[in-house]
Amino acid sequence: MQDGLRWGVLGAAAFARKTMAPAIHRAERAQFSALATRDRGKAAAFQAFAPGLRLHDSYDDLLTDPEIDAIYIPLPNAMHAEWCERAVRAGKAVLCEKPIALSLAEIDDLIAVRDTTGRFLAEAWMPAHHPQWDRVAQILSDGGIGRLHSVTGVFAFPLRDPANVRNSADLGGGALRDVGVYPIGTFRRATGLEPEVTAAEAVLEQGVDASTWVQARAGDVRFSFYVSMRADLRQEMVFHGSDGSIVVEAPFNPGSYGEAALHWRRAGQDELRIRFPAVDQYKLQVEAVSASLLDGAPFACPLEFSRGTQAVIDAVLRAI
Repeated sequence: MQDGLRWGVLGAAAFARKTMAPAIHRAERAQFSALATRDRGKAAAFQAFAPGLRLHDSYDDLLTDPEIDAIYIPLPNAMHAEWCERAVRAGKAVLCEKPIALSLAEIDDLIAVRDTTGRFLAEAWMPAHHPQWDRVAQILSDGGIGRLHSVTGVFAFPLRDPANVRNSADLGGGALRDVGVYPIGTFRRATGLEPEVTAAEAVLEQGVDASTWVQARAGDVRFSFYVSMRADLRQEMVFHGSDGSIVVEAPFNPGSYGEAALHWRRAGQDELRIRFPAVDQYKLQVEAVSASLLDGAPFACPLEFSRGTQAVIDAVLRAI
């Protein structure tokens, strides 16, 4: 474990296959070593880029594999808290896909488990590891757009498969739980403020929110955003101040959505477009786990940060 972490993936989810398992495979000081899936047919796509991969037929077998140091969990939302606790109690470091839990109570339980066991446990919220958000936070802190006035955000995508787990109330689906962590979390990370929900409404379908609109405020700063699984693909975060503004063009999924870039407008000065080409935030996230475990470096998205975002999500759910 001193030279790197040996990773196992708990389930052959499409996101793990397309994004996170390849990121583990690319990351320095990380080795994608094992996969747990009952469907050997799904394993073939993982073995295509990791031919030495060990396969386990059950999740429990992966958790007891002595040659695995860290587990990545991409299971449906409603299963996250349970399997996080089981993996940590089995002695593994755990990185769990967002949302790591479905309520503040569940996150509080996970914090207690983490502290009792002394194991690494965190949410896979990748914007924490992208340098564009360090730059936004620095500009705001330096007064680069004057006094912050308002923040707006959107994360929308068209989900056309009715059988997708995001459409299942039993599995913790809905637009807010799936992608609400992004506008809420990036607002909190960039500003250091904690928003209080003042109003929310949603379009509900089969017990989940297909689209949700939220109004919030943090002191004098207004924050509004919407998330949707029924609208055309769009991502954006806008920070508007007394002396300028910042438009984050691809705030959440740079690369697949568009190039990571900030459009910084300043009163009386030339506009700047600050680019972040070829940054792999998923790879950086995996490497951040290694840095935390092997070097003692602070992890940019601890459970306490996830808890703050979950508090806003809980408030929105109460409002709708």
